[in-house]
Amino acid sequence: MSNTLTIRLPEEMLEELKETSRQTGIPVGRLVRQSLEVTLARDKNPLLKFAGVIKGGPRNLSSRKGFSRS
Repeated sequence: MSNTLTIRLPEEMLEELKETSRQTGIPVGRLVRQSLEVTLARDKNPLLKFAGVIKGGPRNLSSRKGFSRS
């Protein structure tokens, strides 16, 4: 890795990172990179922009013909 990024963290967040690092044995830098990777990957999911906005259709599958329990 050749790039360095400097950030300012609240003291509480830094202490949480250090404690997690001690408990897991994972260096603080790697914990931060893993968190960024998860966040960036989640933001790349194209279907997330539709979450909660698609309307219509049955309220649940049991209300569709053939799926009713009655």
